[in-house]
Amino acid sequence: MDQSSRPPSPTRGVRSPAESSSPRAGGTRWWRDAVIYQIYVRSFADADGDGIGDLGGIRDRLPYLAALGVDALWITPFYDSPMVDGGYDVTDYRSVDPTFGTLADAAGLIEDAHDLGLRVIVDIVPNHTSDQHAWFQEALAAGISGPARERYIFRPGRGAAGDLPPNDWESIFGGSAWTRLPDGQWYLHLFAPQQPDLNWEHPDVRAEFDDVLRFWLDLGADGFRIDVAHGMVKAAGLPDVGDAPQSRLLGRGKVPYFDQDGVHDIHRGWRRLLDSYPGERIGVAEAWAPSLDRLAGYVRPDELHQVFNFDYMRTDWDAVALRSVIEKSLASTGSVGAPTTWVLSNHDVQRHVTRYGDGELGRRRARAAALLTLALPGSAYVYQGEELGLPEVLDIPTELVTDPQFESIKGSREGCRVPLPWSGDEPPFGFGSGGGWLPSPPEWKSLTVEAQRDDDASMLNLYRQALRIRRDHPALGDGGLRWLDGPPFCLVFERSGHSGGTRMLCAVNTGDQSIQIPARGSLLLSSGPIRTEGRDAILPPDTAAWWTVMPDDAPNAVG
Repeated sequence: MDQSSRPPSPTRGVRSPAESSSPRAGGTRWWRDAVIYQIYVRSFADADGDGIGDLGGIRDRLPYLAALGVDALWITPFYDSPMVDGGYDVTDYRSVDPTFGTLADAAGLIEDAHDLGLRVIVDIVPNHTSDQHAWFQEALAAGISGPARERYIFRPGRGAAGDLPPNDWESIFGGSAWTRLPDGQWYLHLFAPQQPDLNWEHPDVRAEFDDVLRFWLDLGADGFRIDVAHGMVKAAGLPDVGDAPQSRLLGRGKVPYFDQDGVHDIHRGWRRLLDSYPGERIGVAEAWAPSLDRLAGYVRPDELHQVFNFDYMRTDWDAVALRSVIEKSLASTGSVGAPTTWVLSNHDVQRHVTRYGDGELGRRRARAAALLTLALPGSAYVYQGEELGLPEVLDIPTELVTDPQFESIKGSREGCRVPLPWSGDEPPFGFGSGGGWLPSPPEWKSLTVEAQRDDDASMLNLYRQALRIRRDHPALGDGGLRWLDGPPFCLVFERSGHSGGTRMLCAVNTGDQSIQIPARGSLLLSSGPIRTEGRDAILPPDTAAWWTVMPDDAPNAVG
């Protein structure tokens, strides 16, 4: 990350959506209720025919995303990388890996997205670099006493011969978080051995990442998704964890290498940097904390704008559990004046269509979950392909798996990363002329964008309708939520805008019995067929629906 080698930006001051003609983008505090679409670059669209998705493929498909109705894109890392961990092992934060294109392609993508009223959020990886990064290679060459090692976390081993790791920390991918070098020192890597952790106590590291952020902001990026935002600072002295559990899922345990108070100083500095740019640039934390209260600390008024709500994503399809996590999430972020985020899937977890059940059951629940999620106050994230109802691919041949966590903890994330199906009857379904880096199931021919585009009952059109209504309805997006009475297996709530007036009623049936909705308004959208009896609606199991409610109508209970 030598600043002297910083390449010139091909485009400075790229116009942001706030400066474009898009009517929605001209608003303020856009991030409080934005719908943000996650793109896993390798699997979105391939423009150059090598079987791997790239920036050109994203650029070609931007009109699709604009028509879908999202507000912004979050693009996973596309920097120079050996690709040990899908690009989350970075060698140069100011360049584009040739697999994905060029820096000019990145600038062109941002400019084209802005012209369509779409914002672009770039993934930044500050906890660790690649072991091929110039800094780490300099550290290896410097030897035990070399100052270059101070940018990372090197320590002598324990035991008489120093052949034991410096402490008992475990890698998220399994095994020890330490690797020993031939000279006897050990270095820390909370993820793969090829991803050495940076030392955020070193001023070079802090200054360098400030400059990296400026580089992408100057190129026009509208913000950053911060990978492992809770992990840059480690407890003083690197103490043992001891008997406390070390969750590989970054769960609720309090450990000395995550969620240390010092990370907030970093995020406050980044917030000041973001605020110094026009157009409301934002920071989004991928953070795990021992409690929702600790998590809310990442979105205090002087820190980041959003933090991912993984508790919601991990909640079973159960009304009681869902209501509990929704209430707790709104309360925790509300306590610091921040919006809550809602996400059903991402590039690291099994797709929710499969999590919710086999075949038709999973699809039916996923449709209902989409309406629930998009009706909640705050910002929603859509992972590429969920708008198509893609299931997890569970039979990827072992020899094609490149995920570094696969060998260590016997769980590959590749099943949610299979290339998107765009068109045609045969794999790779229009992903690119050179096939796909992972095989697509033949049965996905019914799930392509082309197959679903003109089908009013398709998952794609459910998302399109829901996003259009969410954008236009005065009660949706940011604002409050009021629960209404209903059976224990149902969620029923009302949304109202800041100025009152027209409201929206959302009802979700997670049970196995139909329920009666005394809906006093017009049906806006439902995830499946519903019927009416008089002025009431009958909502089948695993179904959700939205009604618009006028001021003189007041539904109070569900039977």
